Amino acid sequence: MKKIFLGLVIGATLLFAFQTCQDDKQDKSILEENSMLIQQEIANVSKLVVTEGHFSEVYNYKDSKELFGPLLRAEKKALVVVNADVTVAYDLSKIDFEVDEATRTVKINSIPEAEINLNPDFEYYDVTADYLNQFDAADYNKIKKTVKASLMKKVEASALRINSENRLISELQKFYILTNSMGWRLAYKEQTIESLEGLQSIKPEILP
Repeated sequence: MKKIFLGLVIGATLLFAFQTCQDDKQDKSILEENSMLIQQEIANVSKLVVTEGHFSEVYNYKDSKELFGPLLRAEKKALVVVNADVTVAYDLSKIDFEVDEATRTVKINSIPEAEINLNPDFEYYDVTADYLNQFDAADYNKIKKTVKASLMKKVEASALRINSENRLISELQKFYILTNSMGWRLAYKEQTIESLEGLQSIKPEILP
């Protein structure tokens, strides 16, 4: 009788162990499938987010050169009108992230900085120069460099940059919806994103 009882206990233990092992394998299989699916979906979501704008600049360029002392100067000047098409882009395919199966967490380590591209068209008016101080390549390069720097400041302080950041947040929200729908969590560095609004609250931290 004792042998029968012992046999039943051993059998039940083995069956329980086998069942547990099968459940663990099934859970691990599902976890790996979810991990692969999340990585694939993030790859699908990742794309180039581009915001376009247009800026204009009017620039007065003047230069004078002393000749034989301060009493005599040779001058040159030009009125420069610049129309520039500008794009602000975030390449989300360059996001550095990792998938932690143990904690079911998608962790964003870094977000690529905005790529600001200027495509200016320069038009020169009222170009005058004294014989001994003519326009040359250095003048045109100086004008282009100065105007581009001015345009870049305008872009940084403009609604175009703000709109591009808002579009970036909108795309990142897809990451949250994706992970949350599968029972995973999304984190930026060490901070867990608890809600869609949470992305807005950490906006100053995640944007360059």
